[in-house]
Amino acid sequence: MPSPLWFTGSLAGFVGATHGYLGISPLMSHYLDSLENESIFIIREAYSRTKNLGLLWSMGKDSTVLLHLVRKAFLGNVPIPLVHIDTSYKIPEMITWRDDYTKNHNLRLIIGGNQQALADGMNPNMGRLTCCGALKTQALLDTIKEHKIQALLVGIRRDEEGSRGKERVVSPRPESGTWTYKEQPAEIWHYYNLHVPESIHLRVHPLLQWTEMDVWEYIRREKLDIMPLYFAKEGKRYRSLGCSPCTGTIDSEATNLDEIIEELKNTKTGERAGRAQDKVDTYAMQKLRSGGYM
Repeated sequence: MPSPLWFTGSLAGFVGATHGYLGISPLMSHYLDSLENESIFIIREAYSRTKNLGLLWSMGKDSTVLLHLVRKAFLGNVPIPLVHIDTSYKIPEMITWRDDYTKNHNLRLIIGGNQQALADGMNPNMGRLTCCGALKTQALLDTIKEHKIQALLVGIRRDEEGSRGKERVVSPRPESGTWTYKEQPAEIWHYYNLHVPESIHLRVHPLLQWTEMDVWEYIRREKLDIMPLYFAKEGKRYRSLGCSPCTGTIDSEATNLDEIIEELKNTKTGERAGRAQDKVDTYAMQKLRSGGYM
């Protein structure tokens, strides 16, 4: 008999799987239910088996979906803090949206940053990978240590970028935060190894099996509040969000969720095509993640 943790849907979810939501076929809705259930199972397992669990929140579409799944996992509550690494170079609208969202939803927010590096003049002109290493990776590692966070829920997906395709759902890290993809434990039959000493830090990835299209279909079905920067304005929109100097827009006329989904069905451009750090080196993201980047 399946574990009761797998039964996470509501009556509305059951009806949706049978008859379909507005604009979504019954098959797609059932598929989204399956993704949702697996992610909620992972979230609950991580919460029950680790100490000081947090959620790494970039305010982007993926981590906002992950936040919604945490709410579903705990019946509308968010019993863990959100962790945002602020490089000071984020698109200003992102910070405004972050502050309004956390206030309106009464969420606990931990803001981390590498103030010493900023004081020493760290900026993207010193090298994209150098800047990301100091203002993102080191800031994240320092925040984890300061707040004694044993495990972090992270909204990465395998289809987003090559090195993330090598990840496991549960990724153990030593105190240094480094990631060695060739030495990851196997995950067979949905067995996730959360039985580790408290000295081991864990990155937990409940969205690893999702795709970009899955995320947008789920956002549409659940009617989630999403960063307005994803919607086109004057023929431009962001497909991926990051620091202002390193993140470009794409040409787009998609001003609503239906149009974004239709646009994705016809694009051949990668999701992170607008990210400057990815263009510096073929293995840029893998190098960053090996050092502890999200």
